[in-house]
This record gives sequence, C-alpha cells and structure tokens, in this order.
Amino acid sequence: MKPNAYSADCPTRQILDRIGDKWAVLILILIRDEPMRFNALRRSIEGISQKMLSQVLKSLERDGLIRRRAIPTVPVTVEYSITPLGTTLSAAVDPLRDWAERNLKEVLAAQRRYDAQKDAKAA
Repeated sequence: MKPNAYSADCPTRQILDRIGDKWAVLILILIRDEPMRFNALRRSIEGISQKMLSQVLKSLERDGLIRRRAIPTVPVTVEYSITPLGTTLSAAVDPLRDWAERNLKEVLAAQRRYDAQKDAKAA
C-alpha cells in the first residue's frame, strides 16, 4: 500500500510528528556537525528538561536518526551523533529554522495586529 499522510492510520504521521517536534529538530541540527554529550545538549537547548531530552533522544534513536554511544568511563559517558538518515532530515528542516529566525519580526507583528483586531471586536 502506498503511504498516504492524510490517512489516519498511515505511519507517515508518526514521522511527521517527529519532524514537527521542536526539540527533535533542535537536537538534530546541534549534533549535525559533531557528536555531543547529554549534558552538553541540555545546556545548549534552553528550556528543555532532562526528562524531555531523554525521551526525545530515545525516540530519535529508535527512528534511526541518531546513534547513542556509551563510552566506558567512570561514570559512563554517553555521546550522541547523527546518522546518515538523520543528516538528510537535518538538511531538510534546518531551512525551516532559518526561515523562522529571518521572519520572526514579521510573524510577531502579524500576531500583534491580529490580537489587536480581535480585542477591538470584543470591546
């Protein structure tokens, strides 16, 4: 059967959920150029909790987008790197991050205009 993301039971939706997850996107972009340790990722991504970071990393690993490597030190050091599949996704989503950064002022201005119109109608 051909994948159809508009179908409720299509597994493509699970992949789109991963792509739409802000934390997953930020992690992929961060580790695209070099592997990073868990705590380095947590320090780099403001606002992500330890629990959320752990969950997203496990999901990305399960999807084959990142690789987890335990280094036998005391205590054990864990490093995350991007896979070739993850690299292709990172290349696809990084332009979205760039677009968001470039157009932030315009989007915020549009939100303010919308909110002002909505407030004026409610009054």
